[in-house]
Amino acid sequence: MSRTAPFIVVIPARYGSTRLPGKPLRLLGGQPLIRRVAMRALELGAAEVVLATDDARIAAAVEGLDLRVVMTRRDHASGSDRLAECAQRCAWEDQRIVVNLQGDEPFVPAGAVHDVVAALAADTAPMATLAAPLVSATEWFDPGVVKVVCDTQGRALYFSRAPLPWARDALAQGRGTLPAGVPLLRHIGLYAYRAGFLRRFAGLPSTPLERAEALEQLRALEHGHAIRVAIATSAFPPGIDTPEDLTRAEAFLAAAG
Repeated sequence: MSRTAPFIVVIPARYGSTRLPGKPLRLLGGQPLIRRVAMRALELGAAEVVLATDDARIAAAVEGLDLRVVMTRRDHASGSDRLAECAQRCAWEDQRIVVNLQGDEPFVPAGAVHDVVAALAADTAPMATLAAPLVSATEWFDPGVVKVVCDTQGRALYFSRAPLPWARDALAQGRGTLPAGVPLLRHIGLYAYRAGFLRRFAGLPSTPLERAEALEQLRALEHGHAIRVAIATSAFPPGIDTPEDLTRAEAFLAAAG
């Protein structure tokens, strides 16, 4: 049973993937990846679990599981857009909390989901996401690691692939270590939305910063919508984007029994 406000988990999944073609159907521990993610979603205490996909093969991979499948359009640019169609078709009430669980997160910690749901439930912001402290300077300067800075109320000011914030004085002394006393956060791409905002979000036009950074959450900020940022209380394993990630996931699964 959920420790937080009632919520729905939606898993957006499409067949195409640049770095790992056919990713949802790749096998992990002898089962399709999307089935592993769906099985994990069913353990999170959600009121409902929904798979939103445009591919019948992906839908077939979760047959027999206690979840709902919504077939969506093929032309969505992002997972959030696919969720928005799902929210529209399911006619969820505006205040219902919807968690976007990516289809490559078979090991998502339940605590992380409850952290982001609780943060949204306690705030008037229309969406929330997750962050964790950066652990190394290498991570800070890695454009593949998205950084976030927040205001004193725990709401996002900006997300970037650049090292953020730029600790001027500390960096003048070198870039090998993280500066002390500076709030350095790595963004974790787990989102919760209010269903009413999710439906509106997909209709917002793309924005310059969103396109420049290739970060869709900047669309919400540029249009003046707040994003609450929860600090993760449990470690968040990396998702599966490459064949190497899949190999590591196999090892993780085997070690976990």
